[in-house]
Amino acid sequence: MEPQDPQALREQEREEPEVREESEEREEREQEREGERDAILRALVPVVDGIAATFGPVCEVVLHDYRRPEKSVVAVAGAVTGRTVGGAMSEIGMRVLARGDAASDELNYVTRTRPGQLVKSSTMVLRDSTGAVFGALCVNVDVTEVDRARTLLGALAGTTTGPSDPPATTFGDDIDSVVDALLDAHLLRQDQTWAGLDRPRRLALFRSLDERGVFAVRRAIEQIAARLGISRASAYTYLSQARATPATGTDGADDTSEGAHP
Repeated sequence: MEPQDPQALREQEREEPEVREESEEREEREQEREGERDAILRALVPVVDGIAATFGPVCEVVLHDYRRPEKSVVAVAGAVTGRTVGGAMSEIGMRVLARGDAASDELNYVTRTRPGQLVKSSTMVLRDSTGAVFGALCVNVDVTEVDRARTLLGALAGTTTGPSDPPATTFGDDIDSVVDALLDAHLLRQDQTWAGLDRPRRLALFRSLDERGVFAVRRAIEQIAARLGISRASAYTYLSQARATPATGTDGADDTSEGAHP
């Protein structure tokens, strides 16, 4: 073994403490940010209860911690969508994850639950002092009866217009049900099974799921592969190619955002 240069050894000895110090400082800063995020969530828990109590039984308020996508619900008041603490995020949460710190509030959008409730929702993203998005405060209001009354009054007044058809949303405390619903919705729009899709449309499917934040969820790639009857390696290949190939506008992808309750 060749003897090491004494000067190089001295420089290495000087650098090692500096590297350790920088690593410790980064870890300390991250711990401070985590503590700040936890404090923000704790401070918002009584706000969740207060908003729901103000608007009554037609209102549901959900507080999400997006650091845990599969169990993002940390507080909930009201029962519009049946969410429970420890439940998973929905499609809109996945979209927020996909957009990262560029995500913005989504206010007063209307969707319909699978059982048929008409729900007006708002999603306000939560940021720490660095501007990083880590969660959301979401409000869901059941406006089903309001819509029926509007339709009735419009019919009486002779001003009824055609019924609106907001997108349907799947709710579940299980993240797998949300991923399955997004996959099924895309295949339904294509009116095809996976076997019936050509390569551009297969890439479009993976691109659509990726844009909706599906692959930010742990084990989503395995779930998608199993549902499509392909190997995990093939799923990763399609995802990689979808990310590398821009949408052409003629590949059958539907890039319009789907409504989803937070």
